[in-house]
Amino acid sequence: MLMMTGDLMDPETMTIREMCDAFDVTPRTLRFYESKELLFPAREGQKRLFTRRDRARLTLILRGKRFGFSLEEIRQLLELYYVGDQQETQLTRTLEVAQDRLSDLELRRAELDDAIADMKSQMGMVRDMLAGLSDSEKSA
Repeated sequence: MLMMTGDLMDPETMTIREMCDAFDVTPRTLRFYESKELLFPAREGQKRLFTRRDRARLTLILRGKRFGFSLEEIRQLLELYYVGDQQETQLTRTLEVAQDRLSDLELRRAELDDAIADMKSQMGMVRDMLAGLSDSEKSA
């Protein structure tokens, strides 16, 4: 689930290269998320410095993407952290979005299961036809 917890204002920072290594992403990915206002690295000249808060946000962004959430959904959920109601709004909305996504995934799985069963059936028919051809060649 997408939720932010704990002390995210740790002064320890990471460079873009360290973030890429730690999260297995590219610098382009980090710059993209920054351009979409999902990450807010500090600047030291040309250097981007990512805080613990940025690392927590990136963890949630990547998890949300893995679950199929849109970037806009992720951004909205991350913003709800700051509502000030002990995360009740954020958690409630996260649960709603997750339930919708889960329903979509289950529907897609059912459609895939049907397609797999149909393909197996068709392949069985083709095998039977091939076996019939082989049998008729042997008797000829």
